[in-house]
Amino acid sequence: MMHIRGIFSILLALAISPPLFAQTVQSKPGATAAEVQAKRASPASARTASPGSLAPLPLKPAPASSHAPFEAGDCKICHQSADPKQPGPVVKKGPTLCLECHEEFAGVMKRPHTHAPARGDCTSCHNPHNANYRKLLLQEPRALCTSCHDAIAKIVANAAVPHKAVTSGAQCTNCHNPHGSTVEKLLVQLPFDLCASCHNVDTMIDAKGKKLQNLKVWLDNNKNWHGPVAAKDCSSCHEPHGSAHFRLLKEDYPPEFYAPYDPRTYALCFSCHQESAFSTAQTSTLTSFRNGSTNLHFLHLQQSGRGRTCRACHEVHASKQDNHIREGVPYGSGGWVLKLHYKKTASGGSCEKTCHSEKTYVNKPAR
Repeated sequence: MMHIRGIFSILLALAISPPLFAQTVQSKPGATAAEVQAKRASPASARTASPGSLAPLPLKPAPASSHAPFEAGDCKICHQSADPKQPGPVVKKGPTLCLECHEEFAGVMKRPHTHAPARGDCTSCHNPHNANYRKLLLQEPRALCTSCHDAIAKIVANAAVPHKAVTSGAQCTNCHNPHGSTVEKLLVQLPFDLCASCHNVDTMIDAKGKKLQNLKVWLDNNKNWHGPVAAKDCSSCHEPHGSAHFRLLKEDYPPEFYAPYDPRTYALCFSCHQESAFSTAQTSTLTSFRNGSTNLHFLHLQQSGRGRTCRACHEVHASKQDNHIREGVPYGSGGWVLKLHYKKTASGGSCEKTCHSEKTYVNKPAR
């Protein structure tokens, strides 16, 4: 009998005590959706939610961004019910619901180039409640973009030379509008203008700390532009997301003043220029840089161990002289500039006090 009474006492105690689970989710009357969620979830779950989860995050640690209606507890703006514990499904599907508040994006989505996720469902990229990233993004920008753009993900991951526009600041959105644009590839400006909008300072350095050219000032002061630059097509030579080559170049190009001649190291130049113009010793047609029939390109490039590379005589973006002849070339790392003193003549040209004493070439009879 005593045993039966003991069991009865335990059962009675359990019956009149509130369930433990109910205690953990019970909220005060009038609590906002954010407060309810803070009661329900532990802080640790904020960092362990799956990247594509749209569930609200707990308030501690504080999310990086939060949707104002969610913060205010106005669940019924988006959901069928005002009850933060049981809001029910959303009242409309796709961007239609979002555009009822975010009206400024209606015009953006009428642009000729729009992003497929933005056309389909805003929650492809955004958490409608709160998020650990700015703008309610589900992941940091680069990780979010490359979760769909596999080819770009591989380029960025494997790039020996990364582009800081991709890896720093707003990352992909430094150059792309993630919703819609008047420019192809969702660029925020025309490609050339976009590149020049960053490469217009004297303080930019590469990954090794070497100062980069202020391209805007250089182009303003040198009106003889290289063909790809004149076509405003930086991507003819450069990879915008990352590259295996020096200066984000698409193919090999010697970064040194001297280099042994190998056509493979000039793959970038020879994607436009005819390789035989540099590897043929005698010609009267392949190049105008010749003394009679002696090909002076061949003579400069083909010297054993000390072949002059393109940069020894030519600017790659723009110059004051025809054929992109340089005024001078940086020689070594000390900052000294070797002047070329090139002069064009009616029958050829001359250089003096550069790598050699004055030398003149004639490529056609003087008039």
